[in-house]
Amino acid sequence: MEIREVGVVGCGLMGSGIAQVSAAAGFSTTVVEASRELADRGMANISKRLERLVEKGALSAGERAALGKRLRAGTELSQLAQCDLVIEAITEDAEEKCRFWGTLDPLLRPDAIRASNTSSVSITRMMMATSRPERFLGMHFFNPVPVMTLVELVKTLATDSDVYESAVAFTRKLGKTAVHTTDRPGFIVNRLLVPYLTDAVRALEEGVGTITDIDRAMKLGCNHPMGPFVLMDYIGLDTMYSIANILYEEFREPRFAPPGLLKRLVIAGRLGRKSGKGFYDYSDPQAPKPLDQFERL
Repeated sequence: MEIREVGVVGCGLMGSGIAQVSAAAGFSTTVVEASRELADRGMANISKRLERLVEKGALSAGERAALGKRLRAGTELSQLAQCDLVIEAITEDAEEKCRFWGTLDPLLRPDAIRASNTSSVSITRMMMATSRPERFLGMHFFNPVPVMTLVELVKTLATDSDVYESAVAFTRKLGKTAVHTTDRPGFIVNRLLVPYLTDAVRALEEGVGTITDIDRAMKLGCNHPMGPFVLMDYIGLDTMYSIANILYEEFREPRFAPPGLLKRLVIAGRLGRKSGKGFYDYSDPQAPKPLDQFERL
C-alpha cells in the first residue's frame, strides 16, 4: 500500500515530532489535538524547531515554506478520514488508548493503516478495540523524533504482511531505520533500558553515589551521551514510572519495579524537564542543579 496522506493524533512532544518528520519527508500530514490551544502550542514548537534548522543552514527558507504547506493541525478526528496511515501518540495509558481507538476506528477508511506510537502498551490489546486488527501495528518512535533514527515496528499475530511492509517503506522514507520486535511490554529498547534506569535510582537510594557522580560515571565509564538521571528527566518521570509499572505487571521481576523515590517524585509533581524539577532543578536550564539529598521526598 502506498502511503500519501498521514494523520497523527496528539501534538505533544512525540506527536509534533512525528508530524514534523512526516511533512519533511514529503507526506501531506494532518495532526489532531484535543483542543485548539494544544494544537497551536504543538505547531508553535514545530515552527521553533524548523526556524532553528534554517538558522543553522540545515534547512532552506524555501524548504521550510514547502514543509509548512504540507502540515496542518485541527481538533476533529473526522479530519483523518482520508488518511492512508494514522499514528496515535496520546498519553501512555492502556485504558485511554483502547477507548480512543474504539472512537477513532469507525471514522477511518477500512484499508487505512492504524498505528500506535506506544512505548509499552500492548499492541494486541489496542488492535482488539478496532474492527480491523489486521490493519494495526506498533510504530514506536524515539525522542526527540526529528533527531533519533530508530523506529521499533511491532507486528502482532493478526497484522497483515502488506501492512507491515508498508510501515517499513514509510519508515525508510522518513530517513529512519526500522527494527522488528514482538508484542511484549517494553519491546526491545525499554525492555533493556528500564532496568538500567530503575537500578540507577536504587543505587542513589542506597547511597552508592550522588546524582552527579552516577550520571558522570555512566557518561565517562560507558560513553553514554547522558547519565541515567538526565535521561529520566528528559523522558519524563511520570512516563518512566508508567512504563516501569507496565513491565513489572507483565514480568513480575523486581528489576522492573519502580523504586520508591521515583514514585514519590511523580506524586509530588516533579516530573523532570517538563515540570521544571525532577532529579534536577531546571530553574536555570543552562545549569541544572541536582536534587540535594535533603530535598529527596
